[in-house]
Amino acid sequence: MSSVVSLANQRGLFVVGIEVKDPLIYIIAGEVSGDLLGSRLMEALKKKNKGIRFTGIGGANMMQQGLEPIFPMEELSLMGLTEIIPHLPILRKRIKQTISDIYQQQPDLLLCIDSPGFCFQVAKKIKRKQIKRKKIKLVHYVAPSVWAWKPGRAKKIAKFLDHLLVLLPFEPPYFERFGLATTFVGHSVVEIGADKADGKTFRNRHNISTDTIVLVILPGSRRGEVSRLLDIFGKTALSLSKNYSDVTIIIPVVGHLLKSISEHVKKWPIDVRVVTGEKEKYESFAAANVALAASGTVALELALAGTPTVIGYKVNPMSAWIARRLIKTSYVNLINIILNREVVPEFIQENCQPELLYKAVKILLEDKDAALKQIKDSSKALQKIGRNGPSPSKRAADAILSVLNKGLKNE
Repeated sequence: MSSVVSLANQRGLFVVGIEVKDPLIYIIAGEVSGDLLGSRLMEALKKKNKGIRFTGIGGANMMQQGLEPIFPMEELSLMGLTEIIPHLPILRKRIKQTISDIYQQQPDLLLCIDSPGFCFQVAKKIKRKQIKRKKIKLVHYVAPSVWAWKPGRAKKIAKFLDHLLVLLPFEPPYFERFGLATTFVGHSVVEIGADKADGKTFRNRHNISTDTIVLVILPGSRRGEVSRLLDIFGKTALSLSKNYSDVTIIIPVVGHLLKSISEHVKKWPIDVRVVTGEKEKYESFAAANVALAASGTVALELALAGTPTVIGYKVNPMSAWIARRLIKTSYVNLINIILNREVVPEFIQENCQPELLYKAVKILLEDKDAALKQIKDSSKALQKIGRNGPSPSKRAADAILSVLNKGLKNE
């Protein structure tokens, strides 16, 4: 037992009543949503073990928690086959760099957050080389959507991961059947505080009257998404301004897109404000009469804020052609997927047109019963992913510390 306790003291775990200080977790996030998940999880882990250390790859939010990334996270923020192919050389270089850094740092645990295209390449290579090296526990946070497409991936993933943390309550069985330990932790969106934001304060700060219609536009956090959606959403907003006398457009953006989007919308002949930062974003949701958003985590944030929403989304035609032959779910928005019906209107690919989007936005503006029903139904979906339950970040932190502790006991 003394040798086990001695090893525990080196790694900062909790064994047989002895609390030790400094386990090292190598953490990888490849996009904005993963960066937010990672930052909340890092904060929760530090509260449980003040000596815990982090290194790896992340964005601004994880950097606020003390991470010093080895290269900019934005290099990994790609989506769709045609977006990834031109960047394959740099991705391969970054995979090799990351693996080399992991072996140099010798972490106790590798925690990958979403971005499976990059993260799984790293994890698989680490797994294959562990026979001759130190055992690093491999944990992935946010399961690939095997329930939507490529269900066979679950079996492949189970071969190289030690543990999987999932956001949706129906996901564990897909992986547990192949022997992969899986923990449902809930979706971190329920703890962001979007439901507590002050819309009145936002309107006052930006000199927007209570009678003004506010449309929040969210064209995505990836440059590819923005390039495909921003002008479509802009034309929708222009139609709104022509048919309603007093309309203001708010566009919350992530930092790396602030300059390009601000420059782009200057030519719009409407009142448009570009804001940045979580406080501004969530308060703009609370101030809005309606939102027009890309599909993604932001749709859950809008649901949490109680903002009536219309979803629009387009990918590269080649990516769409492939996806239609693989995807098994009828919806793209998680609210609709969880409830298995269209609660939030969604217009995908060729249906993502200004005329159709405008009609859907107009319904939510003029039919208060329709808007209220969307909010109430969306609340049911949020309950299913952890709202009013234990904090997802704390549950994820508990699971990770349990994996670390189990790994120590087995050595």
